[in-house]
Amino acid sequence: MTVPVKDRYFEDYIVGEVLEYGDYLVTEAEIHEFASRYDPQPFHIDPVAAKASIFGGIIASGWMTGSIMMRLMVDHFISRHASMGSPGLDEVRWVKPVRAGDRLKVRVTIETAKRSVSKPDRGVIVAHQRAYNQHDELVMSIKGMGMYRCRPTHN
Repeated sequence: MTVPVKDRYFEDYIVGEVLEYGDYLVTEAEIHEFASRYDPQPFHIDPVAAKASIFGGIIASGWMTGSIMMRLMVDHFISRHASMGSPGLDEVRWVKPVRAGDRLKVRVTIETAKRSVSKPDRGVIVAHQRAYNQHDELVMSIKGMGMYRCRPTHN
């Protein structure tokens, strides 16, 4: 049985499965708006300071890149029926700067799926989430954990 990703329950996530989503265009205005609100470091908001930085120009906040990844996950991967949130993230890495004009996609590899012993109505999926730019260069990597409801049983 193949269930569309957005309609899946815990049992439908297959360890080893690799899924890819997105074509998200990063804009200069979005970089500036996000950084001005949440990460106002000079290399995110000041063109002169950014040019003199190790990055040689304005780059997106890593938190913005993570937010874009999250948006792509919500739009394409996280089940609307079964998602119960996340207990956390591990191994957050910003590998390569993201700049205006980059187009991002997310590649998700399901690493583990473990049903809860104490709460058998749910399980935890661990997925390695990687963001790539238009040149297929890795820009960010996260191991994310998601709690998902198990498929309801009808008596």
